[in-house]
Amino acid sequence: MSSALISLLCLGGHHKPSLLAWPSPVVPLGGHVTLRCQFPLPFATFKLFRREGTRGRELQRHRSNSFTIDPMSVAHAGFYACSVALCHSCEWSAHSNPLQIVVTGVLRRPSISAQPSPLVHAGVSVTLCCHSRLIFDTFILHREGGTQYSQQHREKFSGVHSQARFSMGPLTPARGGTYRCYGTLSHAPQEWSAPSDPVDVAVTGKHEKPHLSALLGSAVRSAGNVTLLCGSESSFDVYHLCRAGHACPRRLAAGRSHSGASQAAFPLGPGTPAQEGAYTCYGSFNHSPHEWSAPSDPVHLSVPETTESTCPSPGEPSPTDEAYHPQEDTDKWYILTGLSATFISTGIFLAVLVCLWCSTKKRAAMKSTGPEEDPAMDGEDPEDTQDVIYAQLDPWILSQGFRATSLRPTGPSVNPAST
Repeated sequence: MSSALISLLCLGGHHKPSLLAWPSPVVPLGGHVTLRCQFPLPFATFKLFRREGTRGRELQRHRSNSFTIDPMSVAHAGFYACSVALCHSCEWSAHSNPLQIVVTGVLRRPSISAQPSPLVHAGVSVTLCCHSRLIFDTFILHREGGTQYSQQHREKFSGVHSQARFSMGPLTPARGGTYRCYGTLSHAPQEWSAPSDPVDVAVTGKHEKPHLSALLGSAVRSAGNVTLLCGSESSFDVYHLCRAGHACPRRLAAGRSHSGASQAAFPLGPGTPAQEGAYTCYGSFNHSPHEWSAPSDPVHLSVPETTESTCPSPGEPSPTDEAYHPQEDTDKWYILTGLSATFISTGIFLAVLVCLWCSTKKRAAMKSTGPEEDPAMDGEDPEDTQDVIYAQLDPWILSQGFRATSLRPTGPSVNPAST
Protein backbone atom coordinates (compact mmCIF):
# COMPACT_ATOMS: atom_id res chain seq x y z
CA MET A 1 0.00 0.00 0.00
CA SER A 2 1.50 3.32 -1.00
CA SER A 3 2.31 5.99 1.54
CA ALA A 4 -0.18 8.39 -0.14
CA LEU A 5 -3.05 5.90 0.27
CA ILE A 6 -2.10 5.22 3.90
CA SER A 7 -2.02 8.95 4.51
CA LEU A 8 -5.51 9.32 3.05
CA LEU A 9 -6.88 6.45 5.11
CA CYS A 10 -5.45 7.87 8.30
CA LEU A 11 -6.24 11.50 7.61
CA GLY A 12 -9.43 11.06 5.57
CA GLY A 13 -11.47 12.88 8.15
CA HIS A 14 -9.34 15.99 7.59
CA HIS A 15 -9.83 16.11 3.80
CA LYS A 16 -13.17 17.52 2.59
CA PRO A 17 -14.73 16.61 -0.77
CA SER A 18 -16.25 18.95 -3.36
CA LEU A 19 -19.84 19.02 -4.58
CA LEU A 20 -20.74 19.72 -8.21
CA ALA A 21 -24.08 19.99 -10.07
CA TRP A 22 -24.66 18.54 -13.53
CA PRO A 23 -25.65 19.89 -15.98
CA SER A 24 -26.03 23.15 -14.02
CA PRO A 25 -26.90 24.38 -10.54
CA VAL A 26 -29.58 26.58 -12.16
CA VAL A 27 -32.45 24.16 -12.83
CA PRO A 28 -35.76 24.87 -14.60
CA LEU A 29 -38.93 24.09 -12.69
CA GLY A 30 -39.80 20.46 -13.42
CA GLY A 31 -36.29 19.65 -14.67
CA HIS A 32 -33.61 17.50 -13.07
CA VAL A 33 -30.12 17.87 -11.64
CA THR A 34 -27.47 15.42 -10.44
CA LEU A 35 -25.26 16.31 -7.47
CA ARG A 36 -21.84 14.63 -7.51
CA CYS A 37 -19.61 14.43 -4.45
CA GLN A 38 -16.01 14.39 -5.70
CA PHE A 39 -13.29 12.61 -3.69
CA PRO A 40 -10.01 10.91 -4.74
CA LEU A 41 -10.97 7.44 -3.36
CA PRO A 42 -13.98 5.84 -5.11
CA PHE A 43 -14.79 3.22 -2.40
CA ALA A 44 -15.77 5.73 0.25
CA THR A 45 -19.27 6.19 1.68
CA PHE A 46 -20.96 9.46 0.80
CA LYS A 47 -23.55 11.56 2.64
CA LEU A 48 -25.61 14.43 1.22
CA PHE A 49 -26.75 17.28 3.46
CA ARG A 50 -29.25 20.10 3.02
CA ARG A 51 -28.34 23.22 4.96
CA GLU A 52 -31.16 24.59 7.08
CA GLY A 53 -30.06 27.71 8.87
CA THR A 54 -26.74 26.98 10.57
CA ARG A 55 -27.22 23.21 10.63
CA GLY A 56 -27.17 20.52 7.99
CA ARG A 57 -29.86 17.84 7.63
CA GLU A 58 -28.76 14.51 6.19
CA LEU A 59 -30.74 13.51 3.12
CA GLN A 60 -29.06 10.40 1.68
CA ARG A 61 -26.16 8.05 2.43
CA HIS A 62 -24.79 5.39 0.06
CA ARG A 63 -21.69 4.13 -1.72
CA SER A 64 -22.45 6.10 -4.90
CA ASN A 65 -21.27 9.67 -5.14
CA SER A 66 -24.26 10.78 -7.30
CA PHE A 67 -27.55 12.16 -5.95
CA THR A 68 -30.34 13.00 -8.43
CA ILE A 69 -33.21 15.44 -7.91
CA ASP A 70 -36.03 14.79 -10.37
CA PRO A 71 -38.38 16.56 -10.90
CA MET A 72 -37.13 19.87 -9.61
CA SER A 73 -39.54 21.86 -7.44
CA VAL A 74 -39.42 25.02 -5.35
CA ALA A 75 -38.92 22.87 -2.23
CA HIS A 76 -35.61 21.54 -3.61
CA ALA A 77 -34.01 24.98 -4.00
CA GLY A 78 -31.34 25.80 -1.41
CA PHE A 79 -27.78 25.02 -0.29
CA TYR A 80 -26.30 21.50 -0.32
CA ALA A 81 -23.06 19.90 0.91
CA CYS A 82 -21.56 16.40 1.18
CA SER A 83 -19.04 14.48 3.29
CA VAL A 84 -17.24 11.10 3.02
CA ALA A 85 -16.02 8.29 5.28
CA LEU A 86 -13.35 5.82 4.19
CA CYS A 87 -14.53 2.96 6.43
CA HIS A 88 -17.25 2.11 8.92
CA SER A 89 -15.08 2.96 11.88
CA CYS A 90 -13.55 6.05 10.29
CA GLU A 91 -14.75 9.48 11.12
CA TRP A 92 -16.63 11.53 8.55
CA SER A 93 -14.80 14.20 6.67
CA ALA A 94 -15.61 17.85 6.90
CA HIS A 95 -18.50 19.10 4.77
CA SER A 96 -17.77 20.31 1.30
CA ASN A 97 -18.22 23.95 0.41
CA PRO A 98 -21.95 24.72 0.10
CA LEU A 99 -23.48 24.56 -3.38
CA GLN A 100 -26.52 26.69 -4.13
CA ILE A 101 -29.24 25.02 -6.25
CA VAL A 102 -31.56 27.50 -7.90
CA VAL A 103 -34.96 26.80 -9.49
CA THR A 104 -36.06 29.00 -12.41
CA GLY A 105 -39.44 29.64 -13.98
CA VAL A 106 -41.18 30.56 -10.73
CA LEU A 107 -41.85 34.18 -11.80
CA ARG A 108 -42.58 35.89 -15.10
CA ARG A 109 -39.50 36.51 -17.18
CA PRO A 110 -37.94 39.98 -17.64
CA SER A 111 -36.63 41.40 -20.91
CA ILE A 112 -33.11 42.32 -21.98
CA SER A 113 -31.66 44.80 -24.44
CA ALA A 114 -28.20 45.97 -25.49
CA GLN A 115 -27.46 49.70 -25.57
CA PRO A 116 -26.58 51.30 -27.87
CA SER A 117 -26.48 48.15 -30.03
CA PRO A 118 -25.68 44.42 -29.71
CA LEU A 119 -23.09 44.91 -32.48
CA VAL A 120 -20.08 46.39 -30.68
CA HIS A 121 -16.75 47.33 -32.23
CA ALA A 122 -13.78 45.84 -30.40
CA GLY A 123 -12.62 48.14 -27.59
CA VAL A 124 -16.01 49.87 -27.19
CA SER A 125 -18.29 49.46 -24.17
CA VAL A 126 -21.84 48.11 -24.19
CA THR A 127 -24.57 48.12 -21.54
CA LEU A 128 -27.02 45.26 -21.08
CA CYS A 129 -30.27 46.44 -19.54
CA CYS A 130 -32.62 44.02 -17.75
CA HIS A 131 -36.10 45.38 -17.06
CA SER A 132 -39.46 44.06 -15.92
CA ARG A 133 -42.96 45.17 -14.95
CA LEU A 134 -42.51 43.16 -11.76
CA ILE A 135 -40.59 44.85 -8.97
CA PHE A 136 -37.65 42.45 -8.72
CA ASP A 137 -35.12 43.10 -6.00
CA THR A 138 -32.18 41.61 -7.90
CA PHE A 139 -31.38 40.89 -11.54
CA ILE A 140 -28.97 38.14 -12.59
CA LEU A 141 -27.07 38.19 -15.91
CA HIS A 142 -25.72 34.99 -17.46
CA ARG A 143 -23.81 34.18 -20.62
CA GLU A 144 -24.65 30.86 -22.26
CA GLY A 145 -21.86 28.32 -21.87
CA GLY A 146 -20.37 30.10 -18.90
CA THR A 147 -20.49 29.29 -15.20
CA GLN A 148 -20.58 32.83 -13.84
CA TYR A 149 -23.82 34.60 -12.86
CA SER A 150 -23.48 38.32 -12.33
CA GLN A 151 -25.95 39.92 -9.91
CA GLN A 152 -27.07 43.52 -9.80
CA HIS A 153 -29.56 45.13 -7.44
CA ARG A 154 -32.40 46.97 -9.12
CA GLU A 155 -32.32 50.69 -9.54
CA LYS A 156 -34.72 52.79 -7.49
CA PHE A 157 -37.89 53.69 -9.38
CA SER A 158 -41.14 55.27 -8.37
CA GLY A 159 -43.06 53.66 -11.24
CA VAL A 160 -44.43 50.17 -11.66
CA HIS A 161 -41.33 48.60 -13.17
CA SER A 162 -37.76 47.74 -12.23
CA GLN A 163 -34.47 47.46 -14.08
CA ALA A 164 -30.74 46.95 -13.66
CA ARG A 165 -27.88 47.82 -16.00
CA PHE A 166 -24.77 45.71 -16.55
CA SER A 167 -21.90 47.66 -18.14
CA MET A 168 -19.27 45.73 -20.09
CA GLY A 169 -16.24 47.26 -21.68
CA PRO A 170 -13.99 47.85 -23.30
CA LEU A 171 -15.33 44.78 -25.10
CA THR A 172 -13.02 42.01 -26.29
CA PRO A 173 -13.92 39.08 -28.58
CA ALA A 174 -13.95 36.81 -25.51
CA ARG A 175 -16.86 38.80 -24.04
CA GLY A 176 -19.13 38.27 -27.02
CA GLY A 177 -21.90 35.71 -26.72
CA THR A 178 -25.57 35.08 -25.97
CA TYR A 179 -26.83 36.69 -22.78
CA ARG A 180 -30.01 36.24 -20.74
CA CYS A 181 -31.18 37.72 -17.48
CA TYR A 182 -33.33 36.59 -14.54
CA GLY A 183 -35.13 38.35 -11.72
CA THR A 184 -35.58 37.35 -8.09
CA LEU A 185 -37.04 38.62 -4.82
CA SER A 186 -35.09 39.17 -1.61
CA HIS A 187 -37.23 36.83 0.54
CA ALA A 188 -36.61 33.86 -1.86
CA PRO A 189 -33.15 34.30 -3.42
CA GLN A 190 -33.05 30.70 -4.73
CA GLU A 191 -36.30 31.14 -6.69
CA TRP A 192 -35.64 32.90 -9.99
CA SER A 193 -37.87 34.01 -12.79
CA ALA A 194 -37.94 32.36 -16.19
CA PRO A 195 -34.98 33.46 -18.37
CA SER A 196 -35.43 36.41 -20.69
CA ASP A 197 -35.25 36.09 -24.44
CA PRO A 198 -31.60 36.00 -25.56
CA VAL A 199 -29.60 38.91 -26.89
CA ASP A 200 -26.54 38.12 -29.04
CA VAL A 201 -23.61 40.45 -28.45
CA ALA A 202 -21.18 40.33 -31.38
CA VAL A 203 -17.77 42.01 -31.43
CA THR A 204 -17.12 43.51 -34.87
CA GLY A 205 -13.95 44.63 -36.62
CA LYS A 206 -12.07 41.35 -36.07
CA HIS A 207 -11.70 40.65 -39.83
CA GLU A 208 -11.69 42.63 -43.07
CA LYS A 209 -15.06 43.76 -44.35
CA PRO A 210 -16.88 41.83 -47.10
CA HIS A 211 -18.59 43.47 -50.09
CA LEU A 212 -22.35 43.77 -50.60
CA SER A 213 -24.27 44.33 -53.84
CA ALA A 214 -27.83 44.11 -55.17
CA LEU A 215 -28.37 41.53 -57.89
CA LEU A 216 -30.49 43.85 -60.10
CA GLY A 217 -29.33 47.20 -58.78
CA SER A 218 -30.29 49.22 -55.72
CA ALA A 219 -33.36 50.80 -57.39
CA VAL A 220 -35.88 47.97 -57.24
CA ARG A 221 -38.94 47.85 -59.46
CA SER A 222 -42.12 47.50 -57.42
CA ALA A 223 -43.18 43.84 -57.06
CA GLY A 224 -39.80 42.70 -58.42
CA ASN A 225 -37.76 40.16 -56.45
CA VAL A 226 -34.81 41.56 -54.48
CA THR A 227 -31.58 39.61 -53.83
CA LEU A 228 -28.50 40.91 -52.02
CA LEU A 229 -25.09 39.25 -52.53
CA CYS A 230 -22.49 39.31 -49.75
CA GLY A 231 -19.02 37.91 -50.48
CA SER A 232 -15.36 38.08 -49.52
CA GLU A 233 -11.95 36.66 -50.31
CA SER A 234 -11.58 35.70 -46.62
CA SER A 235 -13.56 32.43 -46.96
CA PHE A 236 -16.04 33.23 -44.18
CA ASP A 237 -18.23 30.36 -43.02
CA VAL A 238 -21.32 32.49 -42.29
CA TYR A 239 -22.61 35.84 -43.52
CA HIS A 240 -24.98 38.12 -41.58
CA LEU A 241 -27.27 40.69 -43.22
CA CYS A 242 -28.41 43.76 -41.26
CA ARG A 243 -30.66 46.73 -42.02
CA ALA A 244 -30.09 50.10 -40.36
CA GLY A 245 -32.32 50.51 -37.32
CA HIS A 246 -33.18 46.80 -37.12
CA ALA A 247 -31.72 43.63 -35.66
CA CYS A 248 -29.66 41.19 -37.73
CA PRO A 249 -31.75 38.00 -37.87
CA ARG A 250 -30.62 36.98 -41.38
CA ARG A 251 -27.66 34.62 -41.45
CA LEU A 252 -26.64 32.20 -44.20
CA ALA A 253 -23.91 29.65 -44.66
CA ALA A 254 -21.41 30.71 -47.30
CA GLY A 255 -20.79 28.95 -50.59
CA ARG A 256 -17.16 28.70 -51.70
CA SER A 257 -15.61 29.01 -55.11
CA HIS A 258 -12.54 27.16 -56.42
CA SER A 259 -10.38 30.17 -55.64
CA GLY A 260 -11.32 30.05 -51.94
CA ALA A 261 -13.62 33.08 -51.99
CA SER A 262 -17.05 32.72 -50.38
CA GLN A 263 -20.43 34.28 -51.00
CA ALA A 264 -24.05 34.13 -49.78
CA ALA A 265 -27.21 35.28 -51.56
CA PHE A 266 -29.98 36.81 -49.42
CA PRO A 267 -33.36 36.72 -51.21
CA LEU A 268 -35.65 39.41 -49.80
CA GLY A 269 -38.70 38.63 -51.93
CA PRO A 270 -40.85 41.15 -53.85
CA GLY A 271 -39.71 44.75 -53.47
CA THR A 272 -42.00 46.84 -51.28
CA PRO A 273 -41.56 50.22 -49.56
CA ALA A 274 -41.22 48.35 -46.25
CA GLN A 275 -37.88 46.94 -47.46
CA GLU A 276 -36.33 50.30 -48.23
CA GLY A 277 -33.25 51.26 -46.23
CA ALA A 278 -29.50 50.88 -45.85
CA TYR A 279 -28.18 47.31 -45.69
CA THR A 280 -24.78 46.02 -44.55
CA CYS A 281 -23.35 42.55 -44.11
CA TYR A 282 -20.73 40.87 -41.91
CA GLY A 283 -18.75 37.66 -42.05
CA SER A 284 -17.78 35.23 -39.30
CA PHE A 285 -16.27 31.76 -38.76
CA ASN A 286 -17.86 28.74 -37.13
CA HIS A 287 -15.18 28.44 -34.43
CA SER A 288 -15.88 32.01 -33.20
CA PRO A 289 -19.52 32.81 -34.04
CA HIS A 290 -19.57 36.06 -32.03
CA GLU A 291 -16.46 37.56 -33.63
CA TRP A 292 -17.60 39.34 -36.78
CA SER A 293 -15.81 41.20 -39.50
CA ALA A 294 -16.03 44.92 -40.05
CA PRO A 295 -19.28 45.96 -41.77
CA SER A 296 -19.46 46.12 -45.55
CA ASP A 297 -20.13 49.37 -47.34
CA PRO A 298 -23.88 50.03 -47.18
CA VAL A 299 -26.29 49.40 -50.04
CA HIS A 300 -29.35 51.67 -50.10
CA LEU A 301 -32.46 49.96 -51.47
CA SER A 302 -35.27 52.11 -52.83
CA VAL A 303 -38.57 51.26 -54.53
CA PRO A 304 -39.43 53.99 -57.12
CA GLU A 305 -42.99 55.27 -57.18
CA THR A 306 -45.00 54.06 -60.18
CA THR A 307 -47.97 55.81 -61.79
CA GLU A 308 -50.82 53.57 -62.83
CA SER A 309 -52.83 54.27 -66.00
CA THR A 310 -56.44 55.36 -65.50
CA CYS A 311 -57.59 54.08 -68.93
CA PRO A 312 -59.26 50.66 -68.72
CA SER A 313 -58.09 47.89 -70.95
CA PRO A 314 -60.35 46.64 -73.78
CA GLY A 315 -63.23 44.58 -72.44
CA GLU A 316 -62.79 45.99 -68.93
CA PRO A 317 -65.64 48.10 -67.52
CA SER A 318 -64.77 51.74 -66.97
CA PRO A 319 -65.06 53.32 -63.51
CA THR A 320 -67.79 55.63 -64.87
CA ASP A 321 -69.96 52.69 -65.90
CA GLU A 322 -69.41 50.93 -62.61
CA ALA A 323 -70.34 54.08 -60.72
CA TYR A 324 -73.74 54.38 -62.45
CA HIS A 325 -74.79 50.75 -62.21
CA PRO A 326 -76.12 50.95 -58.64
CA GLN A 327 -78.18 54.08 -59.50
CA GLU A 328 -79.67 52.42 -62.58
CA ASP A 329 -80.73 49.39 -60.57
CA THR A 330 -82.43 51.66 -58.04
CA ASP A 331 -84.33 53.56 -60.75
CA LYS A 332 -85.57 50.30 -62.32
CA TRP A 333 -86.80 49.12 -58.95
CA TYR A 334 -88.79 52.32 -58.40
CA ILE A 335 -90.37 52.09 -61.88
CA LEU A 336 -91.39 48.45 -61.43
CA THR A 337 -92.81 49.19 -57.98
CA GLY A 338 -94.89 52.12 -59.29
CA LEU A 339 -96.27 50.15 -62.23
CA SER A 340 -97.22 47.24 -59.97
CA ALA A 341 -99.04 49.54 -57.56
CA THR A 342 -100.93 51.19 -60.47
CA PHE A 343 -102.03 47.85 -61.92
CA ILE A 344 -103.19 46.57 -58.54
CA SER A 345 -105.14 49.76 -57.77
CA THR A 346 -106.79 49.77 -61.20
CA GLY A 347 -107.76 46.11 -60.86
CA ILE A 348 -109.30 46.66 -57.46
CA PHE A 349 -111.24 49.70 -58.72
CA LEU A 350 -112.61 47.81 -61.71
CA ALA A 351 -113.63 44.89 -59.50
CA VAL A 352 -115.53 47.25 -57.20
CA LEU A 353 -117.31 48.82 -60.19
CA VAL A 354 -118.33 45.41 -61.50
CA CYS A 355 -119.67 44.38 -58.08
CA LEU A 356 -121.62 47.61 -57.75
CA TRP A 357 -123.05 47.24 -61.24
CA CYS A 358 -124.15 43.64 -60.54
CA SER A 359 -125.69 44.66 -57.22
CA THR A 360 -127.65 47.49 -58.89
CA LYS A 361 -128.99 45.14 -61.57
CA LYS A 362 -130.10 42.66 -58.93
CA ARG A 363 -131.91 45.30 -56.87
CA ALA A 364 -133.62 46.65 -59.95
CA ALA A 365 -134.89 43.17 -60.75
CA MET A 366 -136.13 42.73 -57.20
CA LYS A 367 -138.07 45.99 -57.38
CA SER A 368 -139.74 44.92 -60.57
CA THR A 369 -141.00 41.62 -59.10
CA GLY A 370 -142.22 43.04 -55.83
CA PRO A 371 -141.12 42.77 -52.25
CA GLU A 372 -142.81 39.43 -51.62
CA GLU A 373 -140.25 37.67 -53.87
CA ASP A 374 -137.33 38.54 -51.55
CA PRO A 375 -138.04 38.18 -47.83
CA ALA A 376 -134.79 39.90 -47.00
CA MET A 377 -136.24 43.17 -48.22
CA ASP A 378 -139.17 43.20 -45.80
CA GLY A 379 -139.40 46.41 -43.86
CA GLU A 380 -136.54 48.08 -45.73
CA ASP A 381 -136.61 50.99 -48.11
CA PRO A 382 -134.58 50.11 -51.24
CA GLU A 383 -133.46 53.67 -51.71
CA ASP A 384 -132.13 53.82 -48.14
CA THR A 385 -130.18 50.61 -48.49
CA GLN A 386 -128.60 51.77 -51.73
CA ASP A 387 -127.49 55.06 -50.20
CA VAL A 388 -125.83 53.28 -47.24
CA ILE A 389 -123.81 51.09 -49.55
CA TYR A 390 -122.53 54.06 -51.53
CA ALA A 391 -121.71 56.04 -48.42
CA GLN A 392 -119.49 53.20 -47.17
CA LEU A 393 -117.64 52.85 -50.45
CA ASP A 394 -117.04 56.52 -51.25
CA PRO A 395 -114.16 57.10 -48.74
CA TRP A 396 -112.21 54.11 -50.05
CA ILE A 397 -112.61 55.25 -53.63
CA LEU A 398 -111.45 58.74 -52.69
CA SER A 399 -108.35 57.30 -50.96
CA GLN A 400 -107.33 55.63 -54.20
CA GLY A 401 -107.23 58.95 -56.02
CA PHE A 402 -110.45 58.51 -57.96
CA ARG A 403 -113.39 60.95 -58.07
CA ALA A 404 -116.51 59.65 -56.36
CA THR A 405 -119.58 59.44 -58.60
CA SER A 406 -123.16 58.58 -57.85
CA LEU A 407 -124.11 55.27 -59.35
CA ARG A 408 -127.71 54.75 -60.21
CA PRO A 409 -129.46 51.73 -61.68
CA THR A 410 -129.53 51.75 -65.46
CA GLY A 411 -132.67 49.64 -65.73
CA PRO A 412 -136.18 50.99 -66.06
CA SER A 413 -137.26 53.18 -63.19
CA VAL A 414 -139.94 51.96 -60.83
CA ASN A 415 -142.42 54.31 -59.30
CA PRO A 416 -142.84 53.47 -55.64
CA ALA A 417 -146.36 54.72 -55.73
CA SER A 418 -147.25 52.06 -58.24
CA THR A 419 -146.33 49.30 -55.83
